[in-house]
Amino acid sequence: MSLKKSLLIVFLILIIDQVSKVYIKLNFPLTLYGQLPLFDLGWFKLLFIENKGMAWGATINDFLPFISERSGKLFLTLFRIVAVTFISYWLYDSIKKNAGKLLIISLSMVLAGAIGNIIDSVFYGYLFTESYYNVAQFSPGNGYESVFHGHVVDMLQFPMLTWEWPMWLPYLGGESFTFFEPVFNIADSSISVGVGMMLLFNKKMFPQNS
Repeated sequence: MSLKKSLLIVFLILIIDQVSKVYIKLNFPLTLYGQLPLFDLGWFKLLFIENKGMAWGATINDFLPFISERSGKLFLTLFRIVAVTFISYWLYDSIKKNAGKLLIISLSMVLAGAIGNIIDSVFYGYLFTESYYNVAQFSPGNGYESVFHGHVVDMLQFPMLTWEWPMWLPYLGGESFTFFEPVFNIADSSISVGVGMMLLFNKKMFPQNS
């Protein structure tokens, strides 16, 4: 697979990801915890939340409490940039070595998703005004945060099933559980699908390891 085709995959995913985020950002206010669905089919909800950290809202200072939230956010953004650099080299090297099409597609999807969330983290705080109970405005230099401290925009949720754990279960008994409850975005989906393809087709992508 050629470098041009790989970059086309990355570009298309990035466009879809950023258009969806900017549309949400410039048209809807951010309510407390995003509890008010913008669109609700029951099994699919369109919400608007801002994620300051990693997956499921976890932050660096959740694991390293001696680090401030701002320092943790900066560290996470810089880590994402390093990760993108590594993935970019892996993708380029795979294309150069004529690796299989599946591997290149997977890496392209992971790279696109990682770049998509980096754009939010690096630039959104600088480019957009505050969203809490307001519709944000595009106002470079008058944003809600400084460069490298932006929040990732999430909006997709698929709460397909909800049940209550039986009372006899320790710790979980009587608790309600929803599958799939996390709110995510197109970039997250791209990363998940790319990594999933690597796991599912591992032997095909990396025959020397089988």
